Amino acid sequence: MQKVIASLNIEVNDEGYLTDFSQWNKAIGEEIALYEGIVMTDEHWKVIEYLQDQHRKNVPLSIRKIGKSGVVAIKDFYRLFPKGPLKISSKIAGIPKPVSCV
Repeated sequence: MQKVIASLNIEVNDEGYLTDFSQWNKAIGEEIALYEGIVMTDEHWKVIEYLQDQHRKNVPLSIRKIGKSGVVAIKDFYRLFPKGPLKISSKIAGIPKPVSCV
């Protein structure tokens, strides 16, 4: 289905995750974050860049793996994305919902 995000028609699934990562840009990420109640900071963007890099490498994501990455401590990951850190950060990053998320 299509949804207008940052004035662009973007393909998303029924949960609101982008279905085509190539459509993502920072403005789209910002708007998704605001919709989720998050004001992005440099700390948020470091996490988003890490998630996108792992996605490009086809590396499966988990909260534990992110905590061990050195990018962000697990407690800070929950502080940055309190409504569900991996689900929300993945949505902002424009990548599919990780398999480890229900």
